[in-house]
Amino acid sequence: MQIITRQTKDKPLTVIIEYPEYNDSVTKLVRRISSLDVEFSADLDGRKVKIGLWDIYYIENVERKLFIYTAKEVYRLDASMSEIDAMSVDTNLVRISRTCIMNTDHLKEIRQVKNSHLEAVLDNGEMLIVSRKYLKDIKKAFQRG
Repeated sequence: MQIITRQTKDKPLTVIIEYPEYNDSVTKLVRRISSLDVEFSADLDGRKVKIGLWDIYYIENVERKLFIYTAKEVYRLDASMSEIDAMSVDTNLVRISRTCIMNTDHLKEIRQVKNSHLEAVLDNGEMLIVSRKYLKDIKKAFQRG
């Protein structure tokens, strides 16, 4: 595979994929690139803001309210966990518990803790518990990645 980058002023980011034949690898690459363009609309101090997938560390349901955690801010999200699950197909957002979805792009390490649980350590030092029910989901995310 050859990767060529070049800067073009006054033009939007454009990705061109050239291939000798269309196959599963091309399909996966297209899905992966498309997933990078996912954005969520959230509230911060009464203002609506767009948050890109890369900026999200995790999404958590606290007392029936969803919050997006980034490196610097916590945003309120008007959606349900099932809606987030549907939007995050083919992304690095992975459900790790009934109330939490983690972005594996920010995953630094995973540690084994008691009761067959795993502790996910993010690159900002945040620690999240991965429940047994979702162990296979996080394993799939690593295989996919």
